[in-house]
Amino acid sequence: MKHAGETALDQLEPLLARVRALPGLTEKKRGVFYLKSRAFLHFHEDPKGLFADVRDESGQDFDRFDVTASGEAMLAAARARLRA
Repeated sequence: MKHAGETALDQLEPLLARVRALPGLTEKKRGVFYLKSRAFLHFHEDPKGLFADVRDESGQDFDRFDVTASGEAMLAAARARLRA
């Protein structure tokens, strides 16, 4: 699964705006967000749709969320993990 390109990110722009509003994140490259010095959230595209990877609670891996239709579950997970 490849990282989301510009066309895919254009489709996700409303969701990206909501991610940008989350406290503590820095967008190092369009669609790639860091928490302090660690990658926290980024997007992928493949034939099945658009996906977001969010750092898991352990901080060692990522959980994948389908954001093709809605990013609500991904946003909820990101918010919860930022509070932890």
